[in-house]
Amino acid sequence: MSSGAVTFMGLAIVGISLAMWAAGSYALLQRRRAFVAAYQWPPGLIDKLARTYPELSEGDCRRVGEGLKQFFSAHLNSGRKYVAMPSEVADQLWHEFILYTRHYEAFCKEAFGKFLHHTPAIVLSEKRKTDNEGLRRVWAHACRAEGIDPLQAKSLPLLFALDRDLKIPGGFIYHPNCEALREKQKQTGDSGGGVVHCGSDFSSTSFDGGTDGLSDGGGDGGGDGGCGGD
Repeated sequence: MSSGAVTFMGLAIVGISLAMWAAGSYALLQRRRAFVAAYQWPPGLIDKLARTYPELSEGDCRRVGEGLKQFFSAHLNSGRKYVAMPSEVADQLWHEFILYTRHYEAFCKEAFGKFLHHTPAIVLSEKRKTDNEGLRRVWAHACRAEGIDPLQAKSLPLLFALDRDLKIPGGFIYHPNCEALREKQKQTGDSGGGVVHCGSDFSSTSFDGGTDGLSDGGGDGGGDGGCGGD
């Protein structure tokens, strides 16, 4: 057999191996996506959220649960990169979920292949570039999940609308594009009940000089790392 034929066969084997790896990774990602979407919260978890926020209806609490799933899906679809939480009420549910230690560890293992550590809810800041990247990542994936253009959003994805819609005390109020609201606030001095954070800010470089995280691609990001750590 000529050296050219050997080289061709070698390249063919490598190509087949890569194709099989890609197919396996995609199948794993699809299984994880389906698991997160269909996951049933541990008994009593939603009741704990209702005790913390007694003004919320049962339907409201279910919406918070869907918002938290949107957050988990953003982490998964980003290739399990760092994500930051944009909602106070979804953050509260996440915190309560972590206290169900065995359930949360099992969820992590099945959904991500490794443990997802809790981070407090935040907003864009000039001083927290890494956190800004995590927020932009969640914004982009949450928008895409609902067919919203993350660069020119005309509505909010669920996770970013929860605090406003449910009137969460101390929550983060978002608007898709609030230049007009900001101008009105400057003219009238009326904050309208709180600081409004803008979806359009996620595609702006005004906070930290970049838009890291906004254009990250999807994908599973490799094999499992075990639920015990990152």
